Amino acid sequence: MEQTQERKKRIFSGIQPSGELTLGSYLGAIRNWVLLQDTYECLYCIVDMHAITVRQDPALLRRRSVAQLAQYVACGLDPQKNIMFIQSHVPQHAELSWILGCYTQFGELSRMTQFKAKSQQHADNITAGLFTYPVLMAADILLYQADLVPVGEDQRQHVELCRDIGQRFNSVYSDTFVLPEAFIPKMGARVMSLGDPTSKMSKSDPDGCVFLMDKPEDIMRKFKRAVTDCEAAVKFDRENKPGISNLLTIYCAATGKTVEEAQTAFEGQGYGIFKPAVGEAVVELLRPIQEEANHLMSDKAYLEGIYKEGAERARYMANKTLTKVQRKIGFVAR
Repeated sequence: MEQTQERKKRIFSGIQPSGELTLGSYLGAIRNWVLLQDTYECLYCIVDMHAITVRQDPALLRRRSVAQLAQYVACGLDPQKNIMFIQSHVPQHAELSWILGCYTQFGELSRMTQFKAKSQQHADNITAGLFTYPVLMAADILLYQADLVPVGEDQRQHVELCRDIGQRFNSVYSDTFVLPEAFIPKMGARVMSLGDPTSKMSKSDPDGCVFLMDKPEDIMRKFKRAVTDCEAAVKFDRENKPGISNLLTIYCAATGKTVEEAQTAFEGQGYGIFKPAVGEAVVELLRPIQEEANHLMSDKAYLEGIYKEGAERARYMANKTLTKVQRKIGFVAR
């Protein structure tokens, strides 16, 4: 008897083009995505609609959206193996978001911790879009019948709400959506801020953050200024030596050495030697990525081909789900 090939599990991830990609993003996530592309069916969406919950410079948003795509490809994401597209190019996201908003309780949204945090950060611009952001995120995921969603702890609550909304719809109209699971792939390096090694490296802290496209001299300057401690020992101790532990993590991720090998290599040497060595390792790690990203940015037609083809494939998949949803709730067929 002929066996049918089992469908690959589907992964959806959406990343905002609201700032430059960071070293933390690359070492913690993107580098591992490359390892997933042969095992899973992956969709990577540049979520420009989510980005506008905070005021954006229009020209900068357009440039960053395309630059982010170029950097993904430069990092090793193959356009033939992954569907990469821009969210606003697939109108089904907005259409399904409205429908799902009618199946989401006000109280559920008001309990979202990210809304509370961002409301404090942007107290002069608390919009309805910021409040309903998790509904659009649910639409992003459910639209593609995604099995898995790679998230950090700060987004896990959104995946749980997505499951609740999907389950609520399924219970009223029969099975319509796959209920996704939060996916924590093999952990990459947990990269902390160079300025505050107790906090995650974030693009909101430019002095403590290394960006993927930083110039070598800027990378070196940031590592030379990295917070350490008053001792001189290059030793991994996350609790008592968070700064040095963070630099060791970055050095090992950039060079492929183990922590033990790195500690041995720098035994008896001060931070004045160790910190520039970490900077140089990062410069060399990022050099080929930067060269390829810059090359891709000079070929706008190639990048346009990737995101247009990606959007076409995404629209086909999205429309199958949206059509089913519209029929079930009673909309007249188009």
